[in-house]
Amino acid sequence: MMKQLVFTIVFLFFFSFAFAQIPHGDLDNYKREWIALEENARPLIGIRSFTVMGSKYYLIVDPMTLETRIVDSKLLKVRSRDSVQVNKSLNGTVYERCFSIVRKTENNLQDAGLNFRLPKESGINLTIDLCPSHKPLDKDIFEDVLSAFKGLDSTLPLAVSVSGKWLLNHPDDLAWLKSLEKKGIEITWINHTYDHVFNSKPLVSNFLLSPGTDLSYEILANEKLMLKNGLMPSVFFRCPGLVSDRAIIEKLLSFGLIAVGSDAWLAKGQPVHNGSIVLIHGNGNEELGVRDFIKLLQTEADAIKAKHWTLYSLSEGLEQYPN
Repeated sequence: MMKQLVFTIVFLFFFSFAFAQIPHGDLDNYKREWIALEENARPLIGIRSFTVMGSKYYLIVDPMTLETRIVDSKLLKVRSRDSVQVNKSLNGTVYERCFSIVRKTENNLQDAGLNFRLPKESGINLTIDLCPSHKPLDKDIFEDVLSAFKGLDSTLPLAVSVSGKWLLNHPDDLAWLKSLEKKGIEITWINHTYDHVFNSKPLVSNFLLSPGTDLSYEILANEKLMLKNGLMPSVFFRCPGLVSDRAIIEKLLSFGLIAVGSDAWLAKGQPVHNGSIVLIHGNGNEELGVRDFIKLLQTEADAIKAKHWTLYSLSEGLEQYPN
């Protein structure tokens, strides 16, 4: 009995900081929520709930900062479960602004969502996709970032879009990525679906538009796997191939997720500007994109040293972007 109590206390302590390796079987009834919550008078939105050893938890979003956390339900006050009231509670928040921005491009076949340069930024928003691959992680990307900013910035934000099939096949690479936090790299973990469906058909029948694709499963299964591996799912989502349609974007929004596109996919030769959302693949399958990114760091070396060019978090600057 005492042994079980000690285990429970230790588990909950680490889980509260989102670093626990959560056994898949211990995370039960993981499901979508859309609920207005409150923590110490601070409004929050619950987008997922689940139980661990009989205790209920929420994956919450701060609607002003877009930060996500896991919080014990006993520490939260339920303000409303009515979807209309929950939506009203978002008025004037950054979260609401993101929904509005995303809906402007939801009819795009490719690159819907946040796909633009963010204003007032001197630098880029770096996003690195990890699609399924048997090749090792391109560690050069991260090592060159650390080298370029050595002695200049204590925190270097970037985003990694991770697929479930990549996670399952790269435990050592994942451990290495997680270790980078000690060196100052702050990773925003983006859901990139569990299976990352791909076929040889045209885009209208490919990726998430492939017949029979279950988007709910792709979202929730990957989030559960991320949590199991100690990764905090962010509010962002990257569609495989950047391919979607209106129905997909609306479903993502119903799950509280913000689609992230790119205005600078380097392997496609798209130019980089200040505030660009840069896309490269770090799964060993995009040598050109990685090479172009390293060249970009070299080109901006003087600006980096002068602190005139840096890396930004995806959540920065969105409050300034016009609806």
